[in-house]
Parts: sequence; structure tokens; C-alpha cells
Amino acid sequence: MYQNLELFQTAGAMARHAGSRQAVVAQNIANADTPNFRALEMSSFAKTVEQNPATSMKATRASHLNGVAAAQAQVNPTESRAEPAPNGNSVSIEDEMLRSVEVSREHSRALAIYRHGMTVLRTTLGR
Repeated sequence: MYQNLELFQTAGAMARHAGSRQAVVAQNIANADTPNFRALEMSSFAKTVEQNPATSMKATRASHLNGVAAAQAQVNPTESRAEPAPNGNSVSIEDEMLRSVEVSREHSRALAIYRHGMTVLRTTLGR
């Protein structure tokens, strides 16, 4: 039932995006000492939604004006523009730790939105 509500779909997309970003951060940290490893990065969920035309106004019916069919935003990690070390590695542990905290906050925000939506549904149903 609740999977069809846009709020829960968005919260789920936020949590999945945060998980993907955390995997990129973990991969970067794991390869911090690997020669010639180029760090990867992903933009935040807000920037992803803002920049992707598929996440703009949606048409749920053919009679809606100016909408596009609903689609999932696909985000792939891009190579970091950080200056590489003498061994060719571009991972900065400090930057990765900051990204990790940012990702943790995004994931917590997604869970808070999900929990709040469930609370509203429970209250509406009288449970």
C-alpha cells in the first residue's frame, strides 16, 4: 500500500542513493594507499534530483500538460578532480571522512522522512 505513495518512494530513493555514495566512499578509503588509484565521487541526492530532467514535473496521466513520464535517476560515480599524490593516488582521507559524515546525514534524513510518513499513516488509520 505505502509503496505507491510518492513520499515513501522518495525516501527509499534517498536511502538507496546514500548507500551508493557510502559504497564509493568506502572504496576510496580502502584504496587510499593503492598507487595510481583515482578517487571517485557522487553528487548529493539534492543535486542529483535538481540536475536530472527525469525527476522534474511528472505526468501521471496522458492528459497532464508539460509533464514527463516518471523515471528513476541514474547516477554513476565520477572521477574526483583532486590533485594526485606523487604515487598517482588522488584519495584524501580527510575529504572522504567529510563525505562519509554527509552521506550518514543523508541516510538519517531519509529514515526520518520514512518514519514520519509512517507515523502520519498510523495516526490517520487510528493505530
